[in-house]
Amino acid sequence: MAVTIHPSIRVHPGPWLKRTYVEPYKMTIADVAKHLDVTRANMSRLLNGKASLTPEMARRFEDAFGVKAATLLRIQADYDLGQLELSGKPTGVARIPEPV
Repeated sequence: MAVTIHPSIRVHPGPWLKRTYVEPYKMTIADVAKHLDVTRANMSRLLNGKASLTPEMARRFEDAFGVKAATLLRIQADYDLGQLELSGKPTGVARIPEPV
């Protein structure tokens, strides 16, 4: 039997990265932004859950901290899907009938 996770408990990768890597390394948002060669504003938006993690940013975190970019992108995709499910917004797409 598969375990079902309620969409509301899926985590945004930004705050998770902040808690798991940035804070334990005693770095500020500005420190991390400088090390990853991105703007402080972009880093702040990501780490505070206001912007999505891009593949390029995931690679930068992999290079800097050793966390796998693929793992980070799966966390982002899972979070995005959870947010879509919580919205309840229908796609308006009808099911294609099975071929006979």
